[in-house]
Amino acid sequence: MGYSKGGKRADLGGQYFRSRWEANYARFLNWLRDTTGEVVSWEFEAEIFEFTKIKKGVRFYTPDFKIQMANGTVEYHEVKGWRYPKGETALKRMAKYYPKIKIVVIDEEWFKAVNRQGLPAMIEGWEVGESPRRRREL
Repeated sequence: MGYSKGGKRADLGGQYFRSRWEANYARFLNWLRDTTGEVVSWEFEAEIFEFTKIKKGVRFYTPDFKIQMANGTVEYHEVKGWRYPKGETALKRMAKYYPKIKIVVIDEEWFKAVNRQGLPAMIEGWEVGESPRRRREL
């Protein structure tokens, strides 16, 4: 099973995720909701942002997760296995056209930190496998 193993996850209500990392992040959000209460709820690919002044290139952006935090704020989290030009452009345009919207990028460093803390062993259903960087090097 590689990083990009897209598919429905029974333990996540049959929700389709594009990658193992997205599914694991959803499990992490559920764990936060159930253990710390820091997260109230989350939705996958819940909103599409349009860059109306842009006529060519990246005109829309759909963050991976919309998260309702316990403090009443809403954050959007983007799971990135690797950076690519269109994704970088979308994040830059979000900062420019929607400066009040908080976007948090969850990347390989985040997953490494979670692994060092031993959280995957505490989160039911956590999927393991090779990292996207390792797969690209092969």
